[in-house]
Amino acid sequence: MSARDDVLARVRRALATDEPSIGDVPRTYRQRGDRPPGDPALIDLFVERLTDYRAHARRTTTDDVAGHVARAISEGLDQPGRDRHAPPRIVVPSGLPTNWLSATDADVIPDAGLTVDELDACDGVVTAASVAIAETGTIVLDGESDQGRRAISLVPDLHVCVVRTDQIVETVPEGVARLDPGRPLTWISGPSATSDIELDRVEGVHGPRTLHVVLLDG
Repeated sequence: MSARDDVLARVRRALATDEPSIGDVPRTYRQRGDRPPGDPALIDLFVERLTDYRAHARRTTTDDVAGHVARAISEGLDQPGRDRHAPPRIVVPSGLPTNWLSATDADVIPDAGLTVDELDACDGVVTAASVAIAETGTIVLDGESDQGRRAISLVPDLHVCVVRTDQIVETVPEGVARLDPGRPLTWISGPSATSDIELDRVEGVHGPRTLHVVLLDG
């Protein structure tokens, strides 16, 4: 019997069993961190991880969030070759707080089922987040109305993400426990990046080339 036949035979036997035996899944790995969500040490670690990923982070309060979002858009799009005389085109999900965009001069485009070509014509996107994980520097979006569908956070070249500091947990299992597995989850660890066999890093290949995170206290 070939290896292929052996594997297929095992699959058939497993499928023929009414109640396949599933062993206990060990849960001995670290599930909870030592600090509560939003702890200052977690915020510092999260910012450190973001910096390692070449993302940009800034902290603000509710009163100043619009100004920081505006500066993140301006800095994120300050790139050679871009027409600085034209206002940037920024797509936003339907449930994003409008006051977050009150200080920008960008052309704000609510997402109402924009096509891929229309999204590609946008310079950036502003979203909220569902949870953030300090140990891995990861942001998770789950498709809620202030985060929008997955495409808007993948196609434009700039992603400005507003994360509340009380959404920052320490470990991946803590983050997973806060998420609904039935929702479309997008896990983001820094800007899109890849490298070839020579380890030459290229950003923006399969997602936003630039990530700015605005950390909202309180």
